[in-house]
Amino acid sequence: MTESRPAPGWRRVAAPVLLAGLGYFVDIFDLLLFSVVRVPSLADLGAGARALEIGTMLLNVQLLGMMVGGVAWGMLGDRRGRLSVLFGSIFLYSAASMANAFVTSVPQYAVLRFVAGVGLAGELGAGLTLVVELLPPATRGAAAAIVATMGVSGAVVAAVAGELMSWRNCMVLGGLMGFALFALRLNVRESPLFDALRRAAGERGNILRLFDDRHRFTRYLRSVLIGVPVWFTVGILITLAPELARLLGVEGAVSAGRAVFWFYLLTTVGDFASGMLSQYWKSRRRAAALFMAITAAGSALYLLGLVRTAAGFYAICGLLGLGTGYWAVTVTMAVEQFGTDLRATVGTSVPTFIRATAVPMLLAFLALRNVAGVLGAAAIVGVAAFGAAAWALATQPETYGRSLEYTEVPPPEVAA
Repeated sequence: MTESRPAPGWRRVAAPVLLAGLGYFVDIFDLLLFSVVRVPSLADLGAGARALEIGTMLLNVQLLGMMVGGVAWGMLGDRRGRLSVLFGSIFLYSAASMANAFVTSVPQYAVLRFVAGVGLAGELGAGLTLVVELLPPATRGAAAAIVATMGVSGAVVAAVAGELMSWRNCMVLGGLMGFALFALRLNVRESPLFDALRRAAGERGNILRLFDDRHRFTRYLRSVLIGVPVWFTVGILITLAPELARLLGVEGAVSAGRAVFWFYLLTTVGDFASGMLSQYWKSRRRAAALFMAITAAGSALYLLGLVRTAAGFYAICGLLGLGTGYWAVTVTMAVEQFGTDLRATVGTSVPTFIRATAVPMLLAFLALRNVAGVLGAAAIVGVAAFGAAAWALATQPETYGRSLEYTEVPPPEVAA
């Protein structure tokens, strides 16, 4: 299938790309800020010796909020439009981030991390869906790479802010940036594909349609599994870097903020490179496979403890960041896998459920550490994550060059 609509001019798509990129920047800033300020914020709230368990619980609460938000925002995006989700999610997570600065107890922290998770679930999927639907196949990968590169640089800023500011001021900064973007209200038009679908008869945004057909469900499941190694790396290896570095015998203190900084600094390179390679090779799968292999190699180096200096440890964190740069290709491939009536639902829920896989991985990690030790538990979870992702990528259809002018469920007059 080929696109029948004319390619829009750059000026028409520059605003959506800029909006999606800046929205993702604030999204990632807030999402990763918790990893950066986890230790000082919990110490301030009196977590004491239970900081690891409470921190894990708070991360799980945030990710559960993202699961709820991923479903809700995705369905809304297919029913009401991509822009309503883009702006609504930016406003919600900005308000929650601002409120996080004023918590005085762990329960308050947990409630607001859940609300922030709901808001964080909507921006990336809606933004990439809008951008992908506006662009022809020859430039989709490059635009997605630009959005992702702008976005992950928010983690670098979060790491720097965590080093220079108190954790409460960091939360205020995240809220202010989101409100500033919301107030800016860049001149962005709705996706023409969605506008055409809205005028036609037919069902939109019914998430149950992802599960009532075996082939559709399998495509969806594989879309999620391909990205699982990214959140094994972020949720365990990077978030728990200070604790794991001590167990690995790394000399000198390792801070979560610096681990996040080097990880995401190289992720910006990986996101851009993987997106451009997917265009050059005309294959999303080949680009994803290369960077997944880099991530697997970096994880092995990390857990084997071959590097014993803090500088070397941060270098491995950077290598992991470079490898997980296939995140942009993963989400683009998921969006391209489905028709316009379910595309926002998929584009929003897939990255959310990928992130949420950190919940069972963290729970498995905590359960296995009493049997296999902390490092052994991390290794077991990692092998399972990479194995599932390799199977999913090997069996998922290629999407480069695919036309997006179709629906998963034909309208009544067509079905009849």
